Amino acid sequence: MRAEPLKALVLAAGRGERMRPLTDRVPKPLLAVAGRPMIEWHLLALAAAGVREVVINTAWLEEQFPAILGDGRRFGLVLHYSMEGRDHGGALETAGGIAKALPLLGDCFWLVSGDIVAPGFAFDAATAQRFAAGSDDAHLWLVPNPDFHAAGDFALVDGRLRRPPDGQPRPWTYANLALVRRTLVEGIRPGERAALGPRLFASAAAGRLGGELLRGPWHNLGTPAQLAALRLQRPDLGAAGAAA
Repeated sequence: MRAEPLKALVLAAGRGERMRPLTDRVPKPLLAVAGRPMIEWHLLALAAAGVREVVINTAWLEEQFPAILGDGRRFGLVLHYSMEGRDHGGALETAGGIAKALPLLGDCFWLVSGDIVAPGFAFDAATAQRFAAGSDDAHLWLVPNPDFHAAGDFALVDGRLRRPPDGQPRPWTYANLALVRRTLVEGIRPGERAALGPRLFASAAAGRLGGELLRGPWHNLGTPAQLAALRLQRPDLGAAGAAA
C-alpha cells in the first residue's frame, strides 16, 4: 500500500522587522518574487511533490493570508491556518508555532519558512517516507554560512548534525527547510512562546538530528535590499512555475 504523503507547515507568523517599511502593510511571505507572493512558490512546489495538505501559521497581518491564498484549491492543496494572532495575541516563535499547529499535522511533516526562496528544491516523497520510518527528531537541509550568520549552526559528519562548542568550526547554517517529527517540540504547551534553536541543538546533542546539504540556489530574504537584488536577478523558479 502506498504511504500517504506527509503534510507540511509553512511558517509565516513573523513581523519581518528588518524588511520594514515593506512589511508595515504586507506580511513578508506575501511580498512578490518573480510575479507571485513568495509563499506561493512553496505551495506550488509542495503540490507538485504530491503533498495535499498544508498548514500556514500566521500572526502579523494574518487576515491577509486567507484573503489572498484562500482554501488552497487553486494550488491543488487543502490549506489550514493556525492563527496565533487571533488565538494568542501574537506570534509564538518557531517552536511555539509548531506546537500550536500539531493538531493539524501528523506525526511527521515538512517544515519550511515562508520567507525563503529555494528554486529547484523538491519536497521528495521518498525522502519524507525514509524520515518517517526512522526515529530522528528532524532532518535539516543546510547551506554554507551566509554573511549575516557567519558563526554558523552545525557541523555535518556522515549525515549527522553536531553543534560544536563556541570557538570550533560550524561551517553550515540551517536553511529553514526540514522534515520534523512532533517529538522535536514535545512538552511545549499550545500558546507557549518557544524558540526552535535550543530544541535543534538538544536533538543534535542527543544524536537525533540528521541533515544534508541543500543543492541549488537559496535566498533568505531579510531586508528590502536583499529582496530588490533578487528581483533584479529575475530568478527562474523552475518546475514550480510550470505547475502554476
